[in-house]
Amino acid sequence: MFNTLRTGLLLAAMTALFMLVGWLIGGRSGMVVAFGIALVTNLFSYWNADRLVLAMQNAEEVDARRAPELHEMIGRLARNAGLPMPKVYLIHTDQPNAFATGRSPEHAAVAVSEGLLRRLEPREVAAVVSHELAHVKHRDTLTMTITATLAGAIGMLSQFGFFFGFGNRDERSPLGGVGALLAMFLAPLAAMLVQMAVSRTREYEADRGGAQISGDPLALASALRKIEGAARYTPNMAAEQSPAMAHLYIINPLSGGRMDNLFSTHPDTENRIAALEEIAAHMRAAPPPRQAETMAARPAPAVRSGWRVPESGIAPDQPRGPWG
Repeated sequence: MFNTLRTGLLLAAMTALFMLVGWLIGGRSGMVVAFGIALVTNLFSYWNADRLVLAMQNAEEVDARRAPELHEMIGRLARNAGLPMPKVYLIHTDQPNAFATGRSPEHAAVAVSEGLLRRLEPREVAAVVSHELAHVKHRDTLTMTITATLAGAIGMLSQFGFFFGFGNRDERSPLGGVGALLAMFLAPLAAMLVQMAVSRTREYEADRGGAQISGDPLALASALRKIEGAARYTPNMAAEQSPAMAHLYIINPLSGGRMDNLFSTHPDTENRIAALEEIAAHMRAAPPPRQAETMAARPAPAVRSGWRVPESGIAPDQPRGPWG
């Protein structure tokens, strides 16, 4: 119920921002046009934003035949979390990273990069997937995906309006050209701030939930450190071209901007690692669980033996990782 209310408030805020951009560019006519665009975008985002995000991030769906071990591992973790099996996607980038999307647990997708499968150990991959499944379980994926789509749309609307405008000359922005300039530069910034507000605390919550699903918080801590280190020098071109999608990833895929401050899409990685180490200490002190099967207690055969990245996703000159 709370997540549904939160999503509704987000949609209302983004719609209001759309209308403000329209007013700054074209006065009343611009506000009406922007309201219509906002309604269409909201409806489109609810039903199709996940597919749009996956396509923009160069993600390809892989079935159980192409990636049997990966499917088996994700299926086991989904059962641990009490979730239906999500669709599995492979992101064609050497940067190790991952994200989840979908409007509900029944329509969820987990996307992991080729670089993640090559560079991380199996238990670390399992911990990263558990983090993404925690987002699905908390129903963060709808809100985060809609935010990414609307933030990008706001940026495009402001630039389109600046160059072409809305309405006739008598109905243009009361602020004139200054209004168009404000819309062009401030609207994307406002949308970015909304993204930050909805994503930062959710990363901490998903870290905690992922640690519970996998039973291995230290593996997630190790994975976060490796992902951030590699992301500093390994570009993710799809993410660079669509920066509004950056907050979906477990670690910021863009160059720079990793400090734990107002203008960061993610919490500081060292702060997240410290929180996970604290969780691990509590788990060691607590009695072992009797029910939910964890990766730490019973690793899967696929995880023990390792797996390969699907062949079609590897360039011939790229070295293989520890799984093949």
